Amino acid sequence: MELQAEQSFGSAARQVIAARSAEVFTHPAEKVLDPQRPAGVHKMRVATRRLRAALEIFEAAFPHKRFRKALAGVKELAAALGERRDCDVQIELLESLRAGAARKERQVIDDLLEELRQAQILANARLLAALEHARRSGLEQRLERLAK
Repeated sequence: MELQAEQSFGSAARQVIAARSAEVFTHPAEKVLDPQRPAGVHKMRVATRRLRAALEIFEAAFPHKRFRKALAGVKELAAALGERRDCDVQIELLESLRAGAARKERQVIDDLLEELRQAQILANARLLAALEHARRSGLEQRLERLAK
């Protein structure tokens, strides 16, 4: 994506939102929801954070009602992605600590890992619901219309 100095604010806004939105929706749900492949949820989360930032920067370029609705959908999706990603990061950290831990400490870490894996399952279910809601509510299409 390359913006031009002579480009209007509105034109730049539409171009940036179109590009950032496309980045979000290029991530297949099966990769995002796979706890064995945490990179999928991480990449989609980063993409939603970038989209949200772009939306907030360019807010003035869009009709208020359509903008608010699109931003709310992005925030909802980002929250679900963040919840799942937090579990992934904590699990990774505990697994790395476990390798060098004493036997007694490993049991405590194992207990914590089990709790986190259960939390990850719940977060994944909420993420699935958020992805489905984004699809059913037409979030991608709303963002495309905003960018036109």
